[in-house]
Amino acid sequence: MKIESLRRLRGPNVYLSRPAVVARLRLEELAGRETSDLTGFAERLLRALPGLAEHHCAAGAPGGFVSRLRGGTYFGHVTEHVCIELSQLIGRDVSFGRTVSTDEPGCYRLIMECPIDEPPESLVPRALLDAAVDLVGEVVAGRTFSSVALAAAGAGIPEMQHGFAGRLAGLAALAEREATGPSTRSIIEAARRRGIPVERCGDLSLVRLGWGDRRRLAWAAMSDRTSGVGIDVAGDKEITRRLLADAGVPIPDGGPARTTAEAARLFAELGGPLVVKPRQGRHGDRVTLGVATEDDLARAFAAAGEDAVVERQLGGRDYRVLVVAGAVVAAAERIAAYVLGDGRRTVTELIDRTNTDPRRGTGHSRVLTRITVDESVQRVLARQGRTLDSVPESGCQVWLRDTTNLSTGGTSHDVTDRVHPDVAGLCLRVAALVGLDIAGIDLRLPDIAEPLRPVVDGVEPAAGVIEVNAVPGLRMHLAPVRGRARDVGDAIVRSMFPAGSDGRIPTAAVTGTNGKTTVTRLTAHLLGDTGKRLGLTTTDGVSIDGRCIFRADATGPLSAQMVLGDPAVQMAVLETARGGLIKRGLGYDWSDVGVITNITADHLGQDGLGTIEDIAHVKALVAERVRDGGTLVLNADDPWVRSLVDRPRVRADRKRIVWFGLDAEQPVLVEHLAKGATAYLLQNGWLVQATGARRTPLVRLAELPGAFGGAALHAAANALAATATARALGAAQESVVHRLADFDPAVANPGRGTLLRLGDLSLFVDYAHNPAALAATLRTLHRLWGAERCVAAVTLPGDRRDDLLAACAQVVADGVGRAVLYDDDDPRGRQPGEVSTLVEREMRARRPKLRAVRAVGCREAVTAALDLSAPGDVVLVLYEKLEPVLDLLAGLGAVRGGAMPVPVLPLRPAPGAMTSPARDLVNGALRH
Repeated sequence: MKIESLRRLRGPNVYLSRPAVVARLRLEELAGRETSDLTGFAERLLRALPGLAEHHCAAGAPGGFVSRLRGGTYFGHVTEHVCIELSQLIGRDVSFGRTVSTDEPGCYRLIMECPIDEPPESLVPRALLDAAVDLVGEVVAGRTFSSVALAAAGAGIPEMQHGFAGRLAGLAALAEREATGPSTRSIIEAARRRGIPVERCGDLSLVRLGWGDRRRLAWAAMSDRTSGVGIDVAGDKEITRRLLADAGVPIPDGGPARTTAEAARLFAELGGPLVVKPRQGRHGDRVTLGVATEDDLARAFAAAGEDAVVERQLGGRDYRVLVVAGAVVAAAERIAAYVLGDGRRTVTELIDRTNTDPRRGTGHSRVLTRITVDESVQRVLARQGRTLDSVPESGCQVWLRDTTNLSTGGTSHDVTDRVHPDVAGLCLRVAALVGLDIAGIDLRLPDIAEPLRPVVDGVEPAAGVIEVNAVPGLRMHLAPVRGRARDVGDAIVRSMFPAGSDGRIPTAAVTGTNGKTTVTRLTAHLLGDTGKRLGLTTTDGVSIDGRCIFRADATGPLSAQMVLGDPAVQMAVLETARGGLIKRGLGYDWSDVGVITNITADHLGQDGLGTIEDIAHVKALVAERVRDGGTLVLNADDPWVRSLVDRPRVRADRKRIVWFGLDAEQPVLVEHLAKGATAYLLQNGWLVQATGARRTPLVRLAELPGAFGGAALHAAANALAATATARALGAAQESVVHRLADFDPAVANPGRGTLLRLGDLSLFVDYAHNPAALAATLRTLHRLWGAERCVAAVTLPGDRRDDLLAACAQVVADGVGRAVLYDDDDPRGRQPGEVSTLVEREMRARRPKLRAVRAVGCREAVTAALDLSAPGDVVLVLYEKLEPVLDLLAGLGAVRGGAMPVPVLPLRPAPGAMTSPARDLVNGALRH
């Protein structure tokens, strides 16, 4: 077996509401074989990974997978479960997997859940899948693994460095390095409990909370409002001392020392014991306590880097008090690293046993840090008359460090409920004096529950503040060894999002086969009077407050995140296309409004889409991710859209459904309105808002911009969808009516039914590229000019399946009298001229006498189409890239304006009706 490719779905997707990876697995020699075909395979695999016995699989209970394994299942399915179990072994908590067959025999898609905070570019998923493939292959070959070795690798025991166990140990270390630390993780978890969107920035501890102008940033225990001056003050221990001393805060006597002479002078003045620490150090690094001799001083000063603070060592206990936004939210007593003797083990062995605690890790990745043996440990042991080889008696406490920092192996006891008001008040003063919204105040006190004595001039304090920490570690409060854990992450999130704010801005997502770009653009236009700065994504790019900031096909999750992450944005409308949904997932977790314009045949044969049902399944994701209480805007004329309300995850009972449609007699609309609900309809020549029996006219169809006097009924459907969306986002009815009337499609929606004049010819530029879109466009032209006056310059996308291209060709053949066929510069995987050859063949088979010619490139095609035209004709120009086409037409002298022809056919708004025999192909055959 081998993994051929892998892609990450960064947001909710068609498989799961959480991030996932999708891998393409080729079985090769194992294709067509099942586990029951290999004698002893199940037993060898279970011996290697006994945890597989707990996997539910489809049975919904432990043992389900084992039953499948012994009864016979394919090896792609086995690889899925092995990967999940290996993930658990390395401490990566995932449980969801799925294996889906592809159209190619022996190839499968493996879908594996990812931890929600794993970096988007993590190396772990691919490495785990490769390890799972290799392990299954080894078991197939008859090799037997020891479950003890695998379990040891999962626990990260350092000595397990060889073979498969060593490989997993490396993966565990990689996953731990990529994971967020406890402080960041607590903030992320607190935000998610509040429903606040969270996005991690790469593999950093920087996270974005909320969207748009409600967006906030946090980096561990630092917010985007944390004072830079405060951080610098806290980072310089001598400046902190001066600032606090000037304010009458009790601090130990001492001062700065840049030379050994200055340090010696302070030693002579203060006497021992002293503390020597770097002026700008962190995490207890290079801090020496208990300095009582000149030799101790020399070593401590050198260790501190010869830019030190020397101060009196206060007696009492070591405490950390956490202040967030002017409130004490947690307090802990910190205990230096130690081991308890058992009368049998040496100090070294006791340290090793202590380090096997799964709560301990390297650095700050876990709630406790492993104890590292160094010269400091040996000095502390020597003061107690011990060495690393000593065997302490049972119950004897052997200290390993003077410093109490968790980063040097210390532990903590929660004392939040014991903090005396005097101590709390002092800590609040200190945080305010330094200028920090989040601060960790280190104190030495006899007892944090006792009142403080005021500072007396000339008398050294018996207790005081020994340090102020910006970006304080939260581990000691989140998981104290003794006492209650404190949800300090929630306190930080509440300070950033007061009054229950969820950090969200009003957001709509628009999808569908046709019309989604127009609906997105028109919705943005209709929201123009709300006074909110709008973020917009479409096939043309990303716009913020009407200005394009990024030009590309911007209908995927990265573009959505670009908008939602911009602090200028107050409202977002996101065009959401099939490709992004399948390849990357959604760029958001929930929207306020979801819109589905229609679902018809397009992109079949791509990304596993074989039928219209498959397309509906993908598009349904936008409906499923509308928040409870949000609005779902659906096309009542489309049977596939109507069917979405029956999907379990759409949960129509928890969302407000707003239908729109051109057929006021559609049964779903009639039933909907009978319940007093709201819909947007075309009725008696008007676009109306309907609520129960009440009808409020909005705009006359004949006057709707882009509807060409009512000839373009699909424009009416788009306008109804956009109106429903804008109203759901808070636009006033009067404003919507006004802005519907002043929408200029040629400016705000170029390339979607853009009408130009060239002498006595009309040019109709459109992006129609599937059977339904082509049929709608040609119906419009027939109503305005008649079929005999239609000429077309046709290009179609090469990445469509042959039957779709054939259906498009037949629609065009039935709809025009003359045609020029050309291939776009990008053939999308086909040979040059292949698409136009196929289209010509299908058109001539449909209408043998049709006048059709071939051309090379858009310029030649448009020129040939003009040559085929007669005065009064309309030339339909289909394109792949709009700007070159518009530049070409402008160069030929085409201009906007001119009188619109009087419709030559009656306007009968019969939804779904087609004037072409291609109707059966569009509405029927392709669904199968």
